[in-house]
Amino acid sequence: MQNGAVRVDEIGGDSLSKESAMSQESDMETASLEAPSRPGRRLPLGFVVPVALFVALAGLFAVGLGMDPGRVPSVLIGKSIPDFDLPPVEGRRLGLARSDLLGEVSLVNVFASWCAECRREHPLLMDLSERNVVPVHGLNYKDKPKDAKEWLDGLGDPYTRTGADIDGRVAIDFGVYGVPETFVIDKAGRIAHKHIGAMDGRALRETILPLIETLRRATP
Repeated sequence: MQNGAVRVDEIGGDSLSKESAMSQESDMETASLEAPSRPGRRLPLGFVVPVALFVALAGLFAVGLGMDPGRVPSVLIGKSIPDFDLPPVEGRRLGLARSDLLGEVSLVNVFASWCAECRREHPLLMDLSERNVVPVHGLNYKDKPKDAKEWLDGLGDPYTRTGADIDGRVAIDFGVYGVPETFVIDKAGRIAHKHIGAMDGRALRETILPLIETLRRATP
């Protein structure tokens, strides 16, 4: 190359590089526009349905964990107690029937000798009985007669009346989920409140005892 000659690639080198790059980008855009689109891959229905069910159940379970089990609503609140007539627990004289729950505010406590939570709440029931706060009636759920007798003989009997619901039919009519459960019954024989699980001092002070006083002042 002669002195003073200028190479072609040195003239507007930057401009040529930019034009080349723009041309390549244009070709790529054109190719992408012209290329046929591929349909999205579909998941098989047998996979989607179980996953959806799992997510829904997980959501319900998470909500359930945040709920106070003692405040689970009952469809029987405000409705009359079922018609029933049960013999007493072995060793007791007075059985329990629907007619025994009319005319005064009372509690019906569902218990069983095999229930660990029943043992935990039992001292509260004994205290209510000893202080004569409110009549407490016991619905003995699916228990062996001898076991129920020994349980009350050993821990003390807080109940004014007891009903031996050996087959659990009366508990089902009350809408019982499990034991223990406690129902507040008004003077007209309607279910005013349902506590699921073992009662504690807070439930008594804040909910059950105030409700009992309110119901006593009300006319049936």
